[in-house]
Amino acid sequence: MCAESFDVIVVGGGHAACEAALASARAGASTLMLAINLDHIAQMSCNPAVGGIAKGHLVREIDALGGAMGRVTDAAALQFRLLNLGKGPAVWSPRAQCDKVCYQKAMKRETELQKNLQIRQGTACSFLMDRGTVAGIVTQLGEEIRASAVVLATGTFLNGKMHYGLRNMPGGRAGDPPSVELAAALREQLSLRIGRLKTGTPPRILGRSIDFSQMGIQSSDDVEERFSFFPSDSVHPSVTQRDLPCHLVYTNQETARIVRENLDKAPMYRGIIEGIGARYCPSFEDKVVRFAHHERHLLYIEPEGENTDEYYINGISTSLPPEIQIRMLRTVPGLEHVEIARYAYAIEYDFVYPEELSRTLEVKKYPGLFLAGQINGTSGYEEAAGQGLLAGLNAARRAAGREGVEIGRDEAYLGVMIDDLVTKEIVEPYRLFTSRAEHRLSLRQDNADFRLCEKGYRLGLLPEEKYRAFQEYAALCEQTESRCRTAKLPGGRTLWDRFKDCKGAFDVKQPPFELSAVGMDGANPLHRRVMRQLAIRSHYEGYLKREEQAVEKLHALEAWRIPEDFDYESIKGLRNESRMKLLRTRPTSLAQAGRIDGVTPSEIALLQVHIMRRRREAETHE
Repeated sequence: MCAESFDVIVVGGGHAACEAALASARAGASTLMLAINLDHIAQMSCNPAVGGIAKGHLVREIDALGGAMGRVTDAAALQFRLLNLGKGPAVWSPRAQCDKVCYQKAMKRETELQKNLQIRQGTACSFLMDRGTVAGIVTQLGEEIRASAVVLATGTFLNGKMHYGLRNMPGGRAGDPPSVELAAALREQLSLRIGRLKTGTPPRILGRSIDFSQMGIQSSDDVEERFSFFPSDSVHPSVTQRDLPCHLVYTNQETARIVRENLDKAPMYRGIIEGIGARYCPSFEDKVVRFAHHERHLLYIEPEGENTDEYYINGISTSLPPEIQIRMLRTVPGLEHVEIARYAYAIEYDFVYPEELSRTLEVKKYPGLFLAGQINGTSGYEEAAGQGLLAGLNAARRAAGREGVEIGRDEAYLGVMIDDLVTKEIVEPYRLFTSRAEHRLSLRQDNADFRLCEKGYRLGLLPEEKYRAFQEYAALCEQTESRCRTAKLPGGRTLWDRFKDCKGAFDVKQPPFELSAVGMDGANPLHRRVMRQLAIRSHYEGYLKREEQAVEKLHALEAWRIPEDFDYESIKGLRNESRMKLLRTRPTSLAQAGRIDGVTPSEIALLQVHIMRRRREAETHE
């Protein structure tokens, strides 16, 4: 067969692959997305929901950078909530329950209509090599497809194995085969450091068999917010707001008893599962063992779509045998006669230790090869999509001979996640939390457009019309802020002063007060959005100034770039443990070196001295 050629090949069809392929194509690269099954593009294999704590921030960042996840979520949303409204705006987090079929079809349509992007059904089995670099892929049909850059976004498919009790079988997820040959190629062809992780999913049950009268109800929040900053969209022109309720119910001691009596049938407790699971999202059997003092555990009964009777049970992921799953569920109030449509299972899969990557998500040993999503040791659709967007952008830039883009920790949760991945040791599937960000007052979900739209437009990711819409909104914010600082209210105070003292000023459920004082119309959604933004800025003004000072210090250390060939072996005074970690991570700046566990401030100062000495020597030779 004659070899085809593209600028970029994206291997995979999940959330990371979709954003990678779309970003690469928007950045001007001729792009091929190769997916095992085109009907399963962007399939929501686990919970049909997007967002949540910190994850919602990330989705809004993806949207501000021109990505698709936010607007596709809005098109498929069955319910929208803004979590943490009882706390400050820095940790408010949007979350939407989605119609999983609608989401999948909408994202597939995005990829089909994207200029410069070709999607194709197929399986990548190995790599084409050219003088030690990855030059493309070979498919199961023997096709040789060449590219200047390749993005791997393989999800849970690398050597995937599914566990139903003590029975296990190969699979990337229920219904799809694993990617065995590609996993072998990563080990044998490329000699990358490979590990094993584990995740799980709960049973799906039929609504007709549920007695909802015994459960609590959780409906949409009464807020104007949605994920996308840009509501009008040519691909998804009409988005209808829907509100399908979720339900809440608790397990009990009988549920726990059945689990405890059958732990010998749980593959994790029999040592059959080798992969490491997520500490923050344990299986139900793990909850029962680790939190034995809890008499009950909360479950959310969540709809999978408008046109299906299936419900997802959030909070009861398990790998116990099917016969135990049904006994377990029938102890829960309202589920006494429940019917299971799909049994729960655990899945373990290979991943590449992200120490192999730079902050552009490029493999250090193989320039032009990028990794995104669960292959990097992360969990969650949102974390995958964010990595996909950056990997796709940088693959396109690599193909065009341009420098890669890094996102800073002070710019976005996307930057926090990637810096954590390539700097910290991964001992479990990585998940974003707001607590991971040092500058979370600045990295709010409401200001992701102010932080990233300019960058997205400059990099070719955000379309012109969306960038102009952002500019108009930003200009209105600036003009109105000036009025708020000078508009006098009864008592001689300004509206800006009132905002500082009153948390209710940025209540998302109703428009802020005194809009007329600065010529704003309370009936106009854009005006209400502007005033909420300004109220938040005013309330946090002092804190934000302090964060700006901390960011300046971070930038000072980021400016100290460490050359790729920096010789750590020759530096006396470095402890062996620190030297080994520095050699493994190969940080690109002093700031990143300082975030490596165990590297001390005195060792950072020592590195700074040697970098300065190297600079002087280079200047002398010139």
